[in-house]
Amino acid sequence: MSKAHIGSSLDNHLTSDAPFEETQMLAVKEVVASQLAAAMQKQSLSKARLAILLKTSRSQVDRLLNPSRDVTLSTLQRAAALVGRKVQIELV
Repeated sequence: MSKAHIGSSLDNHLTSDAPFEETQMLAVKEVVASQLAAAMQKQSLSKARLAILLKTSRSQVDRLLNPSRDVTLSTLQRAAALVGRKVQIELV
């Protein structure tokens, strides 16, 4: 009986099948969207009001809060600043 998989990690398994980067990217986007939504709620800032402050549409704010959609870094930075937060990116 082969014990090739004993001790292997989930990261190794996901990497070998190539969805690791996609899964990791989605997880990061979900965290960022959640943090932005929480900051909006804390300040009682609606999506419509954030759209006005960003000088964009409500649907663009919906996309910003949707982790399955891509947003630009500049849009994310502007939204974060409006809720009193900042974007910090680190390459590891």
